[in-house]
Amino acid sequence: MRVRTDDEVYRVDAVWLGPPKATFPWRARYVAWGVGIVVFLVVLTVERRMGFGFGFFTTAWAFVITIVLTRFITARISHERPLTAVVAMWVRELTAPRERTASTGGAASAARIRVNPQRPRPQNTKRARTQAKNRVQAQHRRTTSRKKEVRGVRTPARP
Repeated sequence: MRVRTDDEVYRVDAVWLGPPKATFPWRARYVAWGVGIVVFLVVLTVERRMGFGFGFFTTAWAFVITIVLTRFITARISHERPLTAVVAMWVRELTAPRERTASTGGAASAARIRVNPQRPRPQNTKRARTQAKNRVQAQHRRTTSRKKEVRGVRTPARP
C-alpha cells in the first residue's frame, strides 16, 4: 500500500503567467516578482552612485544582474522558509556579536606613570592630631580597665 504525502500541495507555487491569452514564456512566483522589482531598483541606484549614466546598455546589464540576484534569492525561499525568515536570518547573521581577534592594549610600560621624588606625607592637621590622641587614649583605657578574674567567680561578659 502506498501512502501519499501532501507534498504536491506545497509544490504548487503561486505563479503569475501573465495576462490572459498572452502569457509569458517563463514561470515566476509572485514573491519573485516582488523581489525582482526591489532588486532592480537597488541595482539601478548602485549603478548611478558608481557613476554610470542611464543608457540602454547600463539598463540591460542592470536587468541581467537583477535576474541573477533574484534567482539566487528566490532559490533559498520556499513555503517552509519564507522571505521574511530569510531576511531576519540575514540581519541576525550580520549583527551577531563576533569574537575579537585583535588584541587590546600592548606591552606593559611604565612610561606614563608619574613618579614623585618624595613619598607623600600625611598632613598634620588639627583633626588628624585629635584622632591620633583619641586612638591612644582608647587603647590605654582598654588595657587599664581589665580586672583580674577571681578564681571560681565569673565576671559578666562585656558587650
